[in-house]
Amino acid sequence: MTKADIIEKITEDTGLPKKDVAATVEAFMEEIRNAMSVKKENVYLRGFGTFNIKRRAQKTARNISRNTTMVIAAHDFPAFKPAKSFIEKMK
Repeated sequence: MTKADIIEKITEDTGLPKKDVAATVEAFMEEIRNAMSVKKENVYLRGFGTFNIKRRAQKTARNISRNTTMVIAAHDFPAFKPAKSFIEKMK
């Protein structure tokens, strides 16, 4: 399912204009992005799941084709953990 499919489904279910639904979905996604990237906060959506910020430690990697090593700096990355109720619905 794509973002366009989600917008289409919400439009059908609610009867709201597609333009308004698209703006709302986009604003929702932007708020999650800002909370995680700018504010460094986790986002908790009860009954759905949690968007976490995880940390990867610095590590040494190897480029096999050039036979060189390089250091990959420590960095944050987003992760999603579904809620227990969501997992139960999937079973």
